[in-house]
Amino acid sequence: MSVLSGKKILLGISGGIAAYKTANLVRLFIKAGAQVQVVMSPASLHFVTPLTLATLSKNPVYSTFYNEEEEKGEWNNHVALGLWADLMVIAPATANTLSKMANGNCDNLLIATYLSAKCPVYFAPAMDLDMYKHPSTLDSFQKLKAFGNVIIPAENGELASGLSGEGRMAAPENIIAFLENDVLEKLPLKGKKILVTAGPTYEAIDPVRFIGNHSSGKMGFDIANEAANKGAEVILVSGPTHLNPLHSSIHLIRVTSAQNMFDVCNKYFSSVDVAIAAAAVADYRPKNVASQKIKKSTDTFSIELEKTKDILASLGEQKKNQFLIGFALETENEIEHAKQKIQKKNLDLIVLNSLNDQGAGFGQLTNKVTFISKDFEVEPKELKTKEEVAQDIINKIIQFYDA
Repeated sequence: MSVLSGKKILLGISGGIAAYKTANLVRLFIKAGAQVQVVMSPASLHFVTPLTLATLSKNPVYSTFYNEEEEKGEWNNHVALGLWADLMVIAPATANTLSKMANGNCDNLLIATYLSAKCPVYFAPAMDLDMYKHPSTLDSFQKLKAFGNVIIPAENGELASGLSGEGRMAAPENIIAFLENDVLEKLPLKGKKILVTAGPTYEAIDPVRFIGNHSSGKMGFDIANEAANKGAEVILVSGPTHLNPLHSSIHLIRVTSAQNMFDVCNKYFSSVDVAIAAAAVADYRPKNVASQKIKKSTDTFSIELEKTKDILASLGEQKKNQFLIGFALETENEIEHAKQKIQKKNLDLIVLNSLNDQGAGFGQLTNKVTFISKDFEVEPKELKTKEEVAQDIINKIIQFYDA
């Protein structure tokens, strides 16, 4: 999955011949999973039609402050457009538009939107060779970079004048690659490796039956997806579940039993920076597993159970510099039991769930958690979706590394 997936991208198009390439650029943004809105300068309307871009982006295209055909007095809100975006990309960025951006010459909707944008702004210059090298253009580049804008370098090639050289707008595929690389490099967990456990474990009674629980695995998968969205490399160790990760940087390892999960976690723990134990691991397993299906031959039936190996405790014993997060699902004396677990298992943070809270627990789309740090700082959270809880957990990790 592209790092641009889910991003809101505002594409500004100025009036150069390279504007014809923006139809393909919009298509590639959509293919990457982004949402796209387009703002055009008046001159760009001569090179590519709003209808084409509206069809590809599935959104209206804006080029004027108000629609002259309408008598309702409605206007196109440049402030709302600028605040909507996660990223703004101006491509092609002509010498004229660059100069206006650099000097605040706000005479069209595109420049007004640019001046209102609070998000990162990228610009892809497109002009002839002599224009590209002119001191005034170079001055615009320097001013815009000083503002924090990011240049997508022009490429060498055949230009509209018939000359060949620097000034050609980067190909749409290269613009996408540049944005993906730049966004990825700036993500807060870039370079971090995170181990996440998810789902239940199944402990075999015989070849047919098992002891398990109702965990869907959703919380762990949401945590893994959010960690990957923030730039981390993720190892996701999951018990039996129908879920699949959404991100290509997640390495999914499927296991069945607590022993399977114990082995995998201990194999990878020394190589990770963070471990988050969100799985609902069985505390006990049948001591003897029948090799054949057990027949229903008696009115009563007993199974002798033995403890499974404690995965979280084993990781806490090995912990060196890792940030270790555990989960606790409690029904009584929740805070006290969670604090004991922090000490016993050498945790940095515990995420407490209570089955007494409506909307929390297994099989829910929501969760209500309380964070408790190793210093016993208690931070209750309101009921949220599991995706939002995952964001809160990952933000705790980001805060740890930013401290």
